[in-house]
Amino acid sequence: MNYEQTMDYLFSVLPMYQRVGAIAYKIDLGNIVALTEALGNPQDDFKSVHIAGTNGKGSSSHMIAAIMQASGYKTGLYTSPHLKSFTERIRVDGNEIPQEAVVDFVASHKELIEEVKPSFFEITVAMAFQYFSKSEVDLAVIEVGLGGRLDSTNIITPEVSLITSIGLDHQALLGNTLQKIAAEKAGIIKEGVPVVISKRQPETAEVFEKKACEMHSEISFASDKFHIEQAAEGRINIVSGDGIYVEGIRMDLQGFYQNENLLGVIETVEKLRQRGFDITDSNIRAGLGSVVSTTGLKGRWQHLGDEPMIICDTGHNEDGVKQILNQLEQTPHGKLFFVWGSVNDKEVGDILRLLPKDAYYFFTQSGIPRALPKEDLMEKARAFDLSGELAEDVNEGIARALAMAEANDLIFVGGSTFIVAEIEGL
Repeated sequence: MNYEQTMDYLFSVLPMYQRVGAIAYKIDLGNIVALTEALGNPQDDFKSVHIAGTNGKGSSSHMIAAIMQASGYKTGLYTSPHLKSFTERIRVDGNEIPQEAVVDFVASHKELIEEVKPSFFEITVAMAFQYFSKSEVDLAVIEVGLGGRLDSTNIITPEVSLITSIGLDHQALLGNTLQKIAAEKAGIIKEGVPVVISKRQPETAEVFEKKACEMHSEISFASDKFHIEQAAEGRINIVSGDGIYVEGIRMDLQGFYQNENLLGVIETVEKLRQRGFDITDSNIRAGLGSVVSTTGLKGRWQHLGDEPMIICDTGHNEDGVKQILNQLEQTPHGKLFFVWGSVNDKEVGDILRLLPKDAYYFFTQSGIPRALPKEDLMEKARAFDLSGELAEDVNEGIARALAMAEANDLIFVGGSTFIVAEIEGL
């Protein structure tokens, strides 16, 4: 099989959560254990950082990877879902896994795949672990796919665990309260391994503290230890109770919400320093100043055009959308246009009620089975006094918005990771 045939095989044989939803979510680690044991447990061959959370885990993963690369360490990065190409999920020093390596892995282990019958995510995790092992990475940054306790990545014993902010998302699978969701995320806390919590939240702090105590794991809340102060020329300083910890950082990630993620990243780097990794302040500045070019991160408050300004962002749950709307309000613009789509297993009303009523909307849908039909989305939006029209896909929506907008207007594209993924030229 060539690469296209290999991907068709994986998509057709293995259930993929991003495409079909909860049917692809496995409730135990049996499959990934069977896969990795057959591969010789490659996850034991490299050191790692493990990152869970509702919002911010992808950005945090890329920031840590960029800092480690800037520090001279050969760095693996595993994230999901991909936006454009499957190979985005598995990187070493920012370079995507070669298509030939994907083909070889599937061809070599086709019998194992058909025996174990894993999900798409499970086979992807096994592939990543073997690739990182063969690449002899110094450190792999591993992003949890969904939850934590039962996530396929949760067979590693990392140097540090990081849990980013907790919000309501995937409630049908993880629980319908912040405490229940936090308990699932806390499942990545390992015996004796330090855990960093990016943000102290009153509803969830006790959950993490209790789990860390049970696991004899040192716990630190980054937002208790650090804060950000503005410095000259658009730079920022990370400040602790002892004074400036790192000064003169210029972030290339422009989302306001990245400041919250940044504190967890800095505390995670501090834990890595304590465990013997040589990471200088200059390395931190270099990594955080080049996350996009170093790691290939896309879709986080990404600037796509000027006059009118076009911004896209993959934020899609209630907390993520609130952060986006906050930044939109603080971004000077004339009229506001949204190109917006959703998936069919979300409580879209909770999101639609947040959206501005004075904006004009182009309601659309992505090309995945989970996509909420654009007609249904527009009907639901009308109940919240949102007005607009249908667009066949995201690119038609952008084209129509451009035709209507003036130079000082702003076009925002989002609502779903899969809407952003289908933007041409991203």
